[in-house]
Amino acid sequence: MLPGMNMGKMMKQAQEMQKQMAKIQDDLKDRVVEASAGGGMVVVHFNGRQELMSLKIDPEVLKSGDAEMLQDLITAAINEGIKKSQDLAKEEMGKVMGGLGLPPGLF
Repeated sequence: MLPGMNMGKMMKQAQEMQKQMAKIQDDLKDRVVEASAGGGMVVVHFNGRQELMSLKIDPEVLKSGDAEMLQDLITAAINEGIKKSQDLAKEEMGKVMGGLGLPPGLF
């Protein structure tokens, strides 16, 4: 153990951080991000846990009968939604981890 380190204090800080992280994980289920593709032809909503909450498809897209285009739009919207959801979770977790003085990019 390094001089001046108080093991009890470190354990208490670790427990507090664990509680904060659990609360953030719980809160993330209620935070929602939106992503779209094709100028809003396909719109998705994800929560902060990367769970798809909703998928809306503009009826005009269905009229075209172009299944491949629709598949591409859905894929693009979902991928963007996942990325936004991951960014949200990373940002929220970073608030807790930022207080540790860890090197940038570690979390």
